[in-house]
Amino acid sequence: MKITQDLFGEGIISEQQKTDIEQEIMKTGKTEEEIILEKKLTSEEDLFERKSKIFKIILKKVKPEDVFLETLELIPEEAAYNYKMVPLAKKEGIIQIGMVYPESIPAQNALRFLARQENFKFEVYLITLENLNNLLKQHRTLKSETKRALEEFKKEQNDGRVTNIVLGEKSNDSKTIVEDAPIIKMVLVLLRHAIEGNASDIHIEPSRDKLNIRFRQDGILYPSLFLPLNVHMAVTTRIKIIAGLKIDENRVPQDGRFSAKINNKDVDFRVATFPTLYGEKVELRILDSNTGVRSFEDLGLNGRNLEVIKDAISKPYGMVLATGPTGSGKSTTLYSLLRILNKDSVNIVTLEDPVEYSIAGVNQSQIKPEIGYGFSQGLRQILRQDPNIIMVGEIRDEETASLAVNAALTGHIVLSSLHTNSATGVVSRLIDMGIKPFLIPSTLRIAISQRLVRNLCEFCKEKVKPSEKIQKYLQEKLKAMPAHAKKDIDISNGIYIYEIKGCEKCGLKGYSGRSGLYEVLAMTDELAEMILKNPSEQEIFKLAQRQGMLTMEQEGILKVLRGQTTMQEVSRATEEK
Repeated sequence: MKITQDLFGEGIISEQQKTDIEQEIMKTGKTEEEIILEKKLTSEEDLFERKSKIFKIILKKVKPEDVFLETLELIPEEAAYNYKMVPLAKKEGIIQIGMVYPESIPAQNALRFLARQENFKFEVYLITLENLNNLLKQHRTLKSETKRALEEFKKEQNDGRVTNIVLGEKSNDSKTIVEDAPIIKMVLVLLRHAIEGNASDIHIEPSRDKLNIRFRQDGILYPSLFLPLNVHMAVTTRIKIIAGLKIDENRVPQDGRFSAKINNKDVDFRVATFPTLYGEKVELRILDSNTGVRSFEDLGLNGRNLEVIKDAISKPYGMVLATGPTGSGKSTTLYSLLRILNKDSVNIVTLEDPVEYSIAGVNQSQIKPEIGYGFSQGLRQILRQDPNIIMVGEIRDEETASLAVNAALTGHIVLSSLHTNSATGVVSRLIDMGIKPFLIPSTLRIAISQRLVRNLCEFCKEKVKPSEKIQKYLQEKLKAMPAHAKKDIDISNGIYIYEIKGCEKCGLKGYSGRSGLYEVLAMTDELAEMILKNPSEQEIFKLAQRQGMLTMEQEGILKVLRGQTTMQEVSRATEEK
């Protein structure tokens, strides 16, 4: 743990941090480099420059495009991943090898073995983890891998062995299961590249002359690949099999799910098929468990909104409602609330459609309307399970709304979602669903309305002075905001915003990840009094603003001025309202 000691010696980390790193290495088996970077104790560049000096090995920085594919293939892909090493160049008969852990004895032994086997001489250089990962992506681009799989698939078609390959059954001339069969490999390649690209969904769509593969990344669908139509049936069948769907039924939609280990990480996938003019469309939702356990800060909650939400969930009973259109992040917000509330001393029961993320210690149940087990029926049963906290995926009808309100009245915390355009619209919606106005103040704690915006890439965003028109617009918006919201915004030297540029780290998109714009309506004595008079949504909105509530547009303006997103993203998200 020489790097940790070096950081401690220079006073960059404390003795407690040093001890924490040592204990985490023993507990998790991770390397000190991984833990230091995870904890953000220093930059990757600084860390590897230190390592270069400590181990007296030259640190080399190589652009992926400067390394030929035939050079990369001098070391098998599996060995490159396992031992974190990759060929960089071949000069005068000597292979330059980049290694993240050149001090590792197993990695040294593996390299010597490969050198003897392939009969080459080598020189070792130090490279960063990020450099290694970018180089390894050259090893297996989506197009190159699917091209190889297609060539194998065509050969198997000619041999008449496609059925065995798709099903993953034993082939006639082999005693082993054909895990490397081309169609199985092709599906795995699609899943892996979607995960590595931080996609949330994979769309497999047949058209008149080709099979379109699209990934949804940061909320936007991007064309990723075009495949020949003759693989459509095989790809669809393979996905149906692993998702437990009927392979001989293509006339009606089907839903299923499966789990797979991708890059040593367990990932769940939700599958939905849909009959179209040119064949079945397949949509796979990637349910990464890390998404379900994001902190409030990661979601983009801060300031008054964060304080109001934390105060609301600290109460022993009451309703917390998340609102917004499909895909606005309501489920993620509710899961983050559950993560905070999840303790050994409470019984949490959920009703979901479907169960997206598995949470240890929470009793999660999926509704099945086709057999008469909907939200209202499930909610009745939940109340017999002695719950402290109840999460209902969505309040869709009067019966579910009434049961949820009664549960909150009888001492339960109830989390749910509702389809309204704004937080202030929740009161009107509940009244429309048959809830008596006098019940709302005593049950509703907060209503959270939200939209998602893409975050600017921290590595390439560009600071610019906006046009005069935008400056005027921003000044007017800031003037109308409460003082507590803009206390960290300094425009004394003029207004500046950031624009997208695009770099290798963000895939040239200019954005990386998403966060929320929130509108949080909190129940107050004044609002409770107003609700009894059956007010309009506009009246509730004006009162909420006087009490310090920010609109989603105002939240977006603040994020723009802090350099977190762009004006275009805020306009796109808030215009949907």
